Amino acid sequence: MAGASARPASIRLIRPDDWHLHVRDGAVLRSVVLDSARQFGRAIIMPNLKPPVLTTQDARAYRARILAALRQAAEHAGTETPAFEPLMTLYLTDHTSPDEIRRALDSGFVHGVKLYPAGATTHSDAGVTDLLGQCQQTLAAMQDCGMPLLVHGEVTDPAVDLFDREAVFIERVMVPLRRAFPELKVVFEHLTTADGAAYVTEADGPIGATLTPQHLLYNRNALFQGGLRPHWYCLPILKRETHRQALLKAATSGNPRFFLGTDSAPHARGAKEQDCGCAGCYTARHAMALYATAFESVGRLDRLEAFASLHGPAFYGLPVNTGTLTLHRVENAIPPELPLGDDVIVPLAAGESLRWMSQDTE
Repeated sequence: MAGASARPASIRLIRPDDWHLHVRDGAVLRSVVLDSARQFGRAIIMPNLKPPVLTTQDARAYRARILAALRQAAEHAGTETPAFEPLMTLYLTDHTSPDEIRRALDSGFVHGVKLYPAGATTHSDAGVTDLLGQCQQTLAAMQDCGMPLLVHGEVTDPAVDLFDREAVFIERVMVPLRRAFPELKVVFEHLTTADGAAYVTEADGPIGATLTPQHLLYNRNALFQGGLRPHWYCLPILKRETHRQALLKAATSGNPRFFLGTDSAPHARGAKEQDCGCAGCYTARHAMALYATAFESVGRLDRLEAFASLHGPAFYGLPVNTGTLTLHRVENAIPPELPLGDDVIVPLAAGESLRWMSQDTE
């Protein structure tokens, strides 16, 4: 790995993983899954489908559809099917039972349970209404068996400003949760604030956090440059520059509590460009180029491998991948749109050029 001050022509990394990924289903799944599989060995798959992935049986069926879609996409592209393992999750509701948690653990393919506060983001209507009031026994079972709780860390109280939802979530939900269940493994997903980074750094017990490329590279001004830009709109929303800098510092610190999670979320162009557009940024196609750009911006390419390839497996108790991924320093023009089933999708940074391009894993 190159030193902090070097400008290497290429970087070879242990094959990374994506610890937060949306691939949807059906035609959309077939359009996007190969983008992730070309870079990542594994990915934590989000369960917020319609209907959501509520049971281990649901997760088994969804996993089979993902693997089938990957084979179909590779065949259509004329390439070999990459070795890619979808790590499945269940969608936590007020009615998820401790027995379902134990079945999930025994399955060997379910690796987390996702908390969506009801109404927090896309397809979160079935989410939890009162975590400690409704889910005590389920959380106790998760703590006992080591099943991670993956949290979308925002409150949905309409009285709380959109840009303050993460900080208030820490106060109202995370602190009481960790007090009640101090040994529960928790992943604070897609951190967006200095408050979140400080909390994860300082908190006791088994806690980790994922960081997205958009929150490392852009602040909230990106939403409004030259007009309203819906393809930079995600939830949690982009924040002030001071928060972006705090997140970048955390990502490049070498602290094993922080690891890669793209939160890549495909939506058709028309679903984003309307009067009530969907939240989500599509980054799967060029995810590692985005992360390399962010790390290089502060002279810390030497810490990209640990963030992308080592910290996540350590937290989840999984082996490090054996393959590699090579990033080359070349001009990488991001296309204005990509196919998405019968529609198109606009990727994050469309029309921009990055300094890095990833080569298929070896």
